[in-house]
Amino acid sequence: MSAPGDHHAASNLRAIAAMLIGQASFTFNDALIKLAAAGLPGGQAIFMRGVMAILVSLSVCLAFGAFNFAPLRGQGRILTLRNIGEIGATFFFLFALFHMPIATATAILQLTPLAITAGAALFLAEPVGWRRWLAAFVGFIGVMIVIRPGSDAFNAWSLFALGGVAFSVLRDLSTRRIGLQVPAILLVTISSITVTMSAAGFALVETWIVPAPKSLLLLFGSAVFLLCGYYFMVHAMRYGEVAVVAPFRYSVIIWAVLAGILLWGEWPDAPALIGTVVVVAAGLYTFMRERKVKALAARKGTKR
Repeated sequence: MSAPGDHHAASNLRAIAAMLIGQASFTFNDALIKLAAAGLPGGQAIFMRGVMAILVSLSVCLAFGAFNFAPLRGQGRILTLRNIGEIGATFFFLFALFHMPIATATAILQLTPLAITAGAALFLAEPVGWRRWLAAFVGFIGVMIVIRPGSDAFNAWSLFALGGVAFSVLRDLSTRRIGLQVPAILLVTISSITVTMSAAGFALVETWIVPAPKSLLLLFGSAVFLLCGYYFMVHAMRYGEVAVVAPFRYSVIIWAVLAGILLWGEWPDAPALIGTVVVVAAGLYTFMRERKVKALAARKGTKR
């Protein structure tokens, strides 16, 4: 018979594995849709991937009986904000990804956890100490090192990636206000439908083309990996301690750098690597600080 501590440790290990798989899945999704978009208009690529993702997620919802909209009653405003965030995060990040190295776009996106800390303090009145504010500021400096505004290396699409961070914060803060009784796959399905309907609007400004079989295969793979990423992320955050599991989200940087090198021959230069390290270090400090604060609070509660 195993001790409770062993069971707890085993749950954390499974959650860490899920986080690693989830981050790898997101990178494979990004790489495949970037490859597909090389031969398709961006809006068309996002739309077609969305249709495929909807078909897969709807099948999962039907199989597990997840079509229960009752828990969403009275949460229309929060759900609308979440969908706006999802649409903005998807379009801003993907259009940045289509026009810049995958490792650079991914590094900028790692500002999201730090930005969420600031957003939670500003909009949800969550207590945030000066150390975490400082970490958020340092993370922002790291992103500035990566994109180097004003230099010859600056890519205007970097601003789109930053826009993706802003919308990701809106999406994630809104998600925190939605009850846990709402099935995660239902939220994913709603998001997929919303983003896909928005992508259809690009038909008005893009000239869509008949996709080659290779493009269809790439988009289908992208859709499957996207849903896998969401699934494993939910598993990681529900079954492991957040402070233990969350730092492993930065494994996505390794996958993104490898994908950039192997698929496009994109080798990060020194400033990009330094900026990425600064962002990751600031994020890891934030997670460690959060863990320490919770441990101190738990100790005080025990003494009482």
